[in-house]
Amino acid sequence: MDLPPHLRARRLLGVAIIALLLGQPAPLRAQAVSTDTSRSLVVGAFVDAAYAFDANRPATRDRAFTTQPARHNEFNVNLAFVEATVARRRVRGRLAVQAGTSVQANYAAEPRQGAVSGDALSRMLQEAYAGYQFTPTLWVDVGVFYSHIGMESWVSRDNPTYTRSFVADFSPFYSTGVRATWQLSSAVTARVDVVNGWQNISENNEDKSLGLRVDVAANSTTTVSWYAYAGNEPGAQLRLFNGVGVRSRLSDRAEVLAQVDVGRQHVHDSLTAARQSSGWYGATLIGRYWVRPSLAVVARAERFADGDQIVVRTGGPLPFRANSASIGIDVRPEARVLWRTEARGYAADATVFPKGVPGGGSTPALSRRSGVLVTSLALTF
Repeated sequence: MDLPPHLRARRLLGVAIIALLLGQPAPLRAQAVSTDTSRSLVVGAFVDAAYAFDANRPATRDRAFTTQPARHNEFNVNLAFVEATVARRRVRGRLAVQAGTSVQANYAAEPRQGAVSGDALSRMLQEAYAGYQFTPTLWVDVGVFYSHIGMESWVSRDNPTYTRSFVADFSPFYSTGVRATWQLSSAVTARVDVVNGWQNISENNEDKSLGLRVDVAANSTTTVSWYAYAGNEPGAQLRLFNGVGVRSRLSDRAEVLAQVDVGRQHVHDSLTAARQSSGWYGATLIGRYWVRPSLAVVARAERFADGDQIVVRTGGPLPFRANSASIGIDVRPEARVLWRTEARGYAADATVFPKGVPGGGSTPALSRRSGVLVTSLALTF
């Protein structure tokens, strides 16, 4: 039956709309939903079990001036964590919950102000952040994340030596706040952090601190890094910090890492309006040589000096100024297993290393020298 022209036009328009709704847009909507909700979720875990023997045999078994290994003559878990990482288009994040003797040592100074702060929760969070990609070259992350300072890693598997250098142990391993990371070019990456302070999750004053880092890939084998920090510590103390690091693969078998850190702290005296300044410095040189793909030898030499006990508290009037050297052997029988053994010696300018008293006496003893032998078996899964 023939329809009037106006009804025929209306029917044709209706058919076109139905075809449009049922045909073209449906695949487009499905593609959009798939793109926005697609994600890459990776779940994993890590366990590092270790035994260490300290030549000074500290009476409490707690080893001073270190995070890893933290206990003497004791089989224990140095670090264990489980993690979940998410990476999708313009969104990323990581949650890693941890435990171990290194965690207890490193988070012991977490500030406690109020009933819901302190290290009870903080030490469990290795990282807990969420990030968004605002532009193809700019990521912004918020939460708890690894510090921008230094060249070494918190996770023993990823560090060139098993024990940490002084420059690593006496600077932040983690930060809490906001970080922005720019990929300025294929060779240059810049990072800006606004954080609660110098390695603390719980806040300890009314101020926030600023961190900067620039990594430059000089060539395919060498990266040069500069990092800085500025922030107010409790007690009207302005802390300024700078460091430079170089990591270079000299050949298929040899790698070197060098780092120099310098820090200063300015204290304002409210009574005299005077400003007092004091500082510290540290330097380390690490070399690693792969005898074969599953076997490597690692050596280190370093110096650290904190004459005013700004970042290293000795528990007495004598400041911390010390040298250290180590040699280690890394064996990787398969990709997920790493066995590391390291011998390290210390020599200080003053008697600052705790020493056990023969016969179990209670009188404190101190020594200028110390040493440790540690072996560790780590599994990644």
